[in-house]
Amino acid sequence: MPEIPYRIYLSEDEIPKQWYNMAADMKDKPAPLLNPGTGLAMTAEELSPIFCEELSRQEVNISDAFIDIPEGIREFYKAFRPSPLIRAYNLERALDTPARIYCKFEGNNTSGSHKLNSAAAQVYYAKQQGITSLSTETGAGQWGTALSMACAFYGVDLTVYMVKGSARQKPYRKAVMESFGATVIASPSDTTNSGRAILEKFPGTDGSLGCAISEAVEYAVTHENCRYVLGSVLNQVLLHQSVIGIEAKAAMDKIGEYPDLVIGCAGGGSNLGGLMSVYMREKLQGRKAPRFIAVEPASCPSLTRGKYAYDFCDTGKTTPLAKMYTLGCEFQPSPNHAGGLRYHGMSPILSKLYADGILDEARGVEQTKVFDAATLFARQETILPAPESAHAIRVTIDEALRCKETGEAKTILFGLTGTGYFDMQAYMDYTSGKMTDYIPTDEDLQKGFDGLPQVAG
Repeated sequence: MPEIPYRIYLSEDEIPKQWYNMAADMKDKPAPLLNPGTGLAMTAEELSPIFCEELSRQEVNISDAFIDIPEGIREFYKAFRPSPLIRAYNLERALDTPARIYCKFEGNNTSGSHKLNSAAAQVYYAKQQGITSLSTETGAGQWGTALSMACAFYGVDLTVYMVKGSARQKPYRKAVMESFGATVIASPSDTTNSGRAILEKFPGTDGSLGCAISEAVEYAVTHENCRYVLGSVLNQVLLHQSVIGIEAKAAMDKIGEYPDLVIGCAGGGSNLGGLMSVYMREKLQGRKAPRFIAVEPASCPSLTRGKYAYDFCDTGKTTPLAKMYTLGCEFQPSPNHAGGLRYHGMSPILSKLYADGILDEARGVEQTKVFDAATLFARQETILPAPESAHAIRVTIDEALRCKETGEAKTILFGLTGTGYFDMQAYMDYTSGKMTDYIPTDEDLQKGFDGLPQVAG
C-alpha cells in the first residue's frame, strides 16, 4: 500500500470558514468594471439593480483578504464538502512518470462540478435580501444545474438561458435543471429583445455565453424582485471558489506535499482562480509558490490569442465593461466545440495576473487531444471527467511525460472540476472518429477585435 492514500479527506470541521480574495493581495489591482454610459468605475450601489447588494459589495471589494462565510452557506456546503484530494497513482503508473499527480475533485454533487460553491453563496444572499427570483445563463450546463440545486434548497425561483448548441447536445442537463424546478430556455430566443436582435444579426446561430448573458440580464431587470447571477468571470465568483484551493492546500499540507505546478482549465476563470487562490497568495506576498498554468480550448483562445482590453461581458452590449483578455463580445464559438470554456473573455483578476506575468503560462489545446487525455484518465482512475477538466488533464499528462524525459519528480496539482456524464455525445463523437478540431484563423478573430469598444486604459 502507498504511504499516501489514494484519497485524502478533510473533516467536516475543516470546511473553510472564510473565503480568500486574491485582489486584496495584488499590488497592481484588476481594473474596475466601467459604466458604459459614463466610462466611470461602477460602484456597489450602481451594480445592485443587477446583482444582490452583498454580492455587489463583494464584486468591488479589493481590500479585504478574507471574508467570512455565513453559517447558512457552510451548512449547505456540508452536503457536498469538503471534497477529496486524489493521488492519481494509476495514471502515474500508466505514464511511467516520476511525477506525483494530485487532483482536487469537485464532482461529488449532482451538478457534477465546482459550480455549486458559488451558486450556494449567490442564492443565499438573494434569499437574505428577500429576492424571490433569479436569472442566469449556462453554457455546458454545469452552472445552470448547480444554481437550480441551490435555488431549490433556499426556495428561490430560477430562469436559465442555456446556450442553444449546448441545449441541443445535452438535453438531460435541461431535464435535471427542470427536475430542481428551474425554467430553461435555449438561447438566443425570441423571449427577449436582445435575443431577437441576436437572431436577426446571426440567423441560425448556436448561440454563445455572451448571447445568453444578454438575455438573462434583460430578464432580471424587466421582472419584479429578480436579480441576475453569474457562474464565472466575476471577482465575487473567484472569491467563493477559493474554498477549492483552501481545502486543497490543507489536504496537501497534511501529507507533507507542495505542488511544483498548479494546472487548471480556464474558460471564465472560476475553477483555476479557486484552485490556485491560496497558493497565489504566497506568490503575491513574495514567498515560494508553484508555477501556474491556465489551459483553454484552441477553439476559444481568449488568453493565448485574445486582446487585453475593455469589452462588454455580453453580446447584446448591455452589461458593464470589464478589462480582460477577450475575443470580442460578438465572438461565436465553433459549432463543433464540445463542453464549456466557450466564453469570449477571461476573469479580470486572472487577466491582470496574466498580463503582469504573475499567472505564469496559458496554453490552448485542441479538443481531440483533450479527449485523448480524458479517456486515458478515465480508464486509469475510474472517473469520466468533464471536457472542461480534461483540458487540465491534457497538460498534466504533457508535464508528467516531460518529467519522464528529464527524470524530475515534480508534484503536480490539477483541478478535476467535475464529471462528464452529461457530455456523452462528445465522447461518442470522439470514440467514433467524428470529432474534429477547429482553430480560428487570425481573420476570424479580427472580426471580434474590430468590435471592441474604444475605452481609454
